[in-house]
Amino acid sequence: MTKSFVRCASPPRFVALAACSATVVLGVANASGQEVEVRFKVDSAWADGYNGSIELENTGASAIDGWTLSYLDGPDISSVWNADWTIDGERTTFTNLDWNGLIQPGTLRVIGFEGIGSLQENVREATFNGVPIEVSYEGAGDGGGDDGGGDGGGDGGGDDGAPPTPDFNGDGIVDGADLSILLAAWGGDAPELDLDQNGTIDGADLAGLLAAWGPTETGGGGGPDTDKRIVAYYIEWGIYGRDYQPADMPLDKVTHINYAFANIGDDGRIAIGDPYAAVEKLYPGDAWDQPYAGTYNQLNNVLRAEFPHIRTLISVGGWTWSGRFSDVALTDESRSIFAESCVAFIRSYNFDGVDIDWEYPGGGGLPSNVSRPEDRENYTLLLQELRDQLDVAGDEDGREYLLTIAAGAGWDKIDNLEVEAISDILDWINVMTYDFRGSWDFSSTAHHAGMYENPDDPVDGNDVAARYNVDSAIQTFLDRGAEPGKIVVGVPFYSRAWGGVGDPLGNGGLFQPATSVPPGTWDDWSSGATGINDFFEIEEMIASGDYVRYWDDFAKVPYLYSPTRHGGHFVSYDDEESMGLKMDYITEYQLGGAMFWEITADRNETLLDVIVDGLKQDVP
Repeated sequence: MTKSFVRCASPPRFVALAACSATVVLGVANASGQEVEVRFKVDSAWADGYNGSIELENTGASAIDGWTLSYLDGPDISSVWNADWTIDGERTTFTNLDWNGLIQPGTLRVIGFEGIGSLQENVREATFNGVPIEVSYEGAGDGGGDDGGGDGGGDGGGDDGAPPTPDFNGDGIVDGADLSILLAAWGGDAPELDLDQNGTIDGADLAGLLAAWGPTETGGGGGPDTDKRIVAYYIEWGIYGRDYQPADMPLDKVTHINYAFANIGDDGRIAIGDPYAAVEKLYPGDAWDQPYAGTYNQLNNVLRAEFPHIRTLISVGGWTWSGRFSDVALTDESRSIFAESCVAFIRSYNFDGVDIDWEYPGGGGLPSNVSRPEDRENYTLLLQELRDQLDVAGDEDGREYLLTIAAGAGWDKIDNLEVEAISDILDWINVMTYDFRGSWDFSSTAHHAGMYENPDDPVDGNDVAARYNVDSAIQTFLDRGAEPGKIVVGVPFYSRAWGGVGDPLGNGGLFQPATSVPPGTWDDWSSGATGINDFFEIEEMIASGDYVRYWDDFAKVPYLYSPTRHGGHFVSYDDEESMGLKMDYITEYQLGGAMFWEITADRNETLLDVIVDGLKQDVP
């Protein structure tokens, strides 16, 4: 009897790597000269099962286009993701899905599975694309296949008896997760963790791990070559009209994904925003009965297998869903309930952390939002509770859980933060240095993400002209005690625009009154005209010949003007020149990196490439 399955689900449990992991290595060269190694791994384990992975690494010089791995006996498996899975009697077969059939030289594909009991070391008569392959085991005691393919064991090191590396979980970076794995085995005999191979996990192994702290030589699984953070917001609703699916993201060019957004329920707990998008939509290879599907599974499990350097955070709140933050921050009990729910949430869906986007403590967001004078102090207490519970969970799970916020950049918003205190608590602060100006004010056009003040700006009152710019916001955070390395500068991949703008001074309508909000890229019946254009549409505007680009040498940003479109169309945006200057600023002040809103808006990756190139610079 043949059983057929299709699995792309995530493993239902994410726990610490067991000290007794095992690796099976299979190697083959086929008739065309292609070479492949296949490794069975135990990634995490519990009393009666484990999460495993099968790495298919192309070690040859030619691409492998399509793959099938087949063998007799082997692990007792209950579920599989990232492959078609069939069982015919004693033979198990995995075949690529539509999206992961190509394995370029020097890269790998990963099949994930949930195993029952412990890893069975009895794979035999294995083939890759129909070619027989030999089997050997490493770090698995004295087991071995019965086809004569291996030496039945090893000393727990790498290939050919090489000592293990301190990147125990194989994520491309030596960090707190690897440290937790080492400490959990302290004083014991775990050959796969014994860096100096003296038979005991001790201080010498700890010293070796700390000496290797940071990204490994492989660059953390294909991520950008930079020591700075490149944080991208991915919008949940992008799967609809924008038709921007998780696999469309250039994950090789970013380090972190903030998933926007989760909501807060009436019970004060984190809640999924759009269940269909998040966990229900079936993508190619998904099965109806897997634990969850949707964008969560694609980002946190399917794509993570291809881009293991990526760290994902669930962003809670945003402009629309910040109304209950004041309530959840109010008391010890409400803070504990919310933090507990966030920990359970990220464990369930395999996120690496939580990003709080409260707009804003003390007011200034939607009129319907609840706000209180004590929000400032309560926000710090809420973040501390989250930090404490995330740290406990991280110790239990053997991984580092991140905590960040998105912070308003206006001086009045910064006044409602205890900056030094939250800087100590958080991994970093994403400063939303954009939306300083917009078509909600017809009195004057201006720059929505200007670097510096332009002294000709006619707007006065509330220090808008002087203090609503990138430099003023960042310097305010630094002056109030934020660590420079924890400040991540936000940049926009979209414009703010005004209509009905004249040009009496011949300067492209800068600092002139407006009469209308022009249409934007994604206006619909509910939003009406927004005056917001994604950068890829701005590129089309420039190419049309109807717009002239101007440069403000005070503010260090460009703007567009068309006298014929929308009664005089003034467009404030960032381009390659201004984005490059912002990356120079990050380097000059030794800041922590760049964040952008949002990844669907730069379809040609024009601005993203400037960020990646600009942040390759070494910090002085």
